[in-house]
Amino acid sequence: MAHWTARTRFRIEAIAAFFTGALAVVTVVVPDWIEVLTGADPDHGDGSLELVIVVSCGVACVISSVLAWINLRHAHAG
Repeated sequence: MAHWTARTRFRIEAIAAFFTGALAVVTVVVPDWIEVLTGADPDHGDGSLELVIVVSCGVACVISSVLAWINLRHAHAG
């Protein structure tokens, strides 16, 4: 990754931020999407898996967004 430019890192981090943010929103809006897609109910209906998905994707989205912003600044600076 050392040979990647700041612009390339920005694009990758922006895409990661978009997808993790979208997954968090989808999980909030349609919390039973896992059960619909797989037919399995890993948390037995208590919503704990959905909470973990929303929190972890939200954190990943924020971190990716901050890193993308930093790399965008570096891309414009140099």
